[in-house]
Amino acid sequence: MTAYRTVVVGTDGSDSSYVAVAKAAALAAAAGATLYIACAYYPTDDRDVAAAADVLKEDAYQVRGSAPTTDILRTATERATAAGATDIVDRAIVGEPVDSLLALVQEVEADLLVVGNRGLNTLAGRLLGSVPSDVARKSTSDVLIVHTVR
Repeated sequence: MTAYRTVVVGTDGSDSSYVAVAKAAALAAAAGATLYIACAYYPTDDRDVAAAADVLKEDAYQVRGSAPTTDILRTATERATAAGATDIVDRAIVGEPVDSLLALVQEVEADLLVVGNRGLNTLAGRLLGSVPSDVARKSTSDVLIVHTVR
């Protein structure tokens, strides 16, 4: 197996996504690879965020991931550094998570894409698709799906 030179990991600000960030960071550190931490979002105003948070309740982390992404990426970078990664680039990308991650993989010619398994075994994930299943199907690079939610 060849060593990975460039690793991309997605985060949405959820605790489970930070588990994937730590795993990706440890792999990048062991391989001496560059780690790209990506957070996809759609710009929203404060009223939209408050209204969505009221409806989503425990899934409100998805609203925090809408904009701005500064805090999410800062936390993810701190966790990646703690896991041993030294060459870290963070990227906030406007758009849908799957397409944004796959575009970044292509742009930086990543060898590995890391995502958490959140949504993989849910009814909505089975009916509508989930980030882990969609990137695994569509990616041209290796994909690691980290068990972050059991």
